[in-house]
Amino acid sequence: MASTTSDRQQYGVPFYGAGWVPYNHVRSKLNSQQKSEEDDKEDKDPTQSEDDEISTSRNYVVLAGGGGEGRSGIPNAIVVSHVDFASNSLSGQPVAMLRTGSDLPYRMTVHPRGDGIICALQQSCRLFEWEECEGNEVHKLSVKVSEKVVTQLEDVGQQLALTFNSEGSELAVGGEDGSLRVFKWPSMEIILNEAQAHSSVKDLDFSCDGKFLVSLGSALCRIWDVTSSKAVASLPKGNDEIFAFCRFSQINDNNPVLYIAAVTDHGGSILTWNTTTWKRMCSNRVVREAISAFNVSADGKFLAVGTVGGNVFIIDSSNMRVQMMVKKAHLGLVTALTFSHDSRALISASLDSSARVTLIKEKKKSGGISWMIIFMVLLAIAVYFMKEKGIIP
Repeated sequence: MASTTSDRQQYGVPFYGAGWVPYNHVRSKLNSQQKSEEDDKEDKDPTQSEDDEISTSRNYVVLAGGGGEGRSGIPNAIVVSHVDFASNSLSGQPVAMLRTGSDLPYRMTVHPRGDGIICALQQSCRLFEWEECEGNEVHKLSVKVSEKVVTQLEDVGQQLALTFNSEGSELAVGGEDGSLRVFKWPSMEIILNEAQAHSSVKDLDFSCDGKFLVSLGSALCRIWDVTSSKAVASLPKGNDEIFAFCRFSQINDNNPVLYIAAVTDHGGSILTWNTTTWKRMCSNRVVREAISAFNVSADGKFLAVGTVGGNVFIIDSSNMRVQMMVKKAHLGLVTALTFSHDSRALISASLDSSARVTLIKEKKKSGGISWMIIFMVLLAIAVYFMKEKGIIP
């Protein structure tokens, strides 16, 4: 299934990261802050009616990137954009843009309970918090530099992977130098500190129940028990494979799996691993190009693959077949992919300074029934003429 480029927006910032804003949690925190400052304002928790409003009009994405330290004139910035599901589009102009000076936000992770965003800059990681700008505009969600300095992540070098667990109670960071650290959030008490987990950490992900953490290098994938802070398995690559991305997924309540997106001599493949035995279950080549971005929907039904050619693919996890393809979703390589919290939309970003939203469309299942009806009609016609000719009594 192909798509047009009408829902792609250019924001003038080469993007390296993208995420969905957990608006209901953000709204609740901002309301609580406002109530503590002004007692005459009612503290509104997200009610059912407010949730309905959130689902229809309060959908935001946050993007991060830039031109780096040089004097290219390309800003380093965090961008907030509004998503309109009715028109399947992003706002033409950013809702907010916070410039970060000479610091390039090269990687980012969004706290799932509304505590803000952590960005990996060149030498340190920085926390950014949500705020609402004063004014009469409908869309006024913005970001600001937090007064809280994450001292444990100051002067640690370039971090290449950042992720929170699903509850937002733990933060994992992986460095260009191969170091792996896991902290409790928000106390930042360290619970895992491995100086040489890999030659360089490329990706990280917590399991759905938070018991395991997967860390990825080019040649090796390691599984860590978060409670004991010990490595429990090492998953080697095949001869022609280069590991690129890793994600846990909950196919059903009793069958969690681990996906590894790998670049091979023949294109991009998805490797599936059993999370009990840590044995490889299968390998499926899904695209002919190299994979440059990868993610999994929260409900486990879909995988998203972005390529160096700017294409985006939605893969059905039940059969590993392409369900949707957005050809030339971006003019440059795809750098980030993230599903919405309800798994019905995907945000993608690129080094070409563009972002776009793609709605996930379920496959129609009426085809088989239609063919069966046609077959039965044709069969009835054949029987009728055979009776007319006396071929059958």
